[in-house]
Amino acid sequence: MENQEKTAEVLNDLIEINNDRADGFDKASSDLSDENIDLKATFDKLSSDSRQNSIELAGLVGRSGEEPDSGNTVLGTLHRAWIDIKASFGGNDRHSILAECERGEDAIKKAYRDALQENELDENVRSVLLKQQEGVNISHDAIKALRDAHKAV
Repeated sequence: MENQEKTAEVLNDLIEINNDRADGFDKASSDLSDENIDLKATFDKLSSDSRQNSIELAGLVGRSGEEPDSGNTVLGTLHRAWIDIKASFGGNDRHSILAECERGEDAIKKAYRDALQENELDENVRSVLLKQQEGVNISHDAIKALRDAHKAV
């Protein structure tokens, strides 16, 4: 029973950070002007990917007999507020937005790394997390490449 509770706790943490990530990409997309349709499409896809991750993780939590979380982390909420403050002082260009997105991607990469260090995870859960981690790593690298391509001059 303790193993199921620990697994549910780990999965719920990942649900929350995926929710943060989705909301962060939604926020970043809404902060961009219409001329940035390419980034908006990228952010919309990554938001959708995170929502799908959360749904998949919630299913695993439910199968363990525990209740899945549906909220966000306090740090994620604070980060979105920081983006609002920064944008009000002119940090709303492509590079600034991509830099903040990469910061969020760093956080979710760490969350998956930490979760996968848990020894109590069964193979099914570990397999799902590894698949999701691979997607997160690919997304991080794409955001980083976009950020580097749009460095402020």
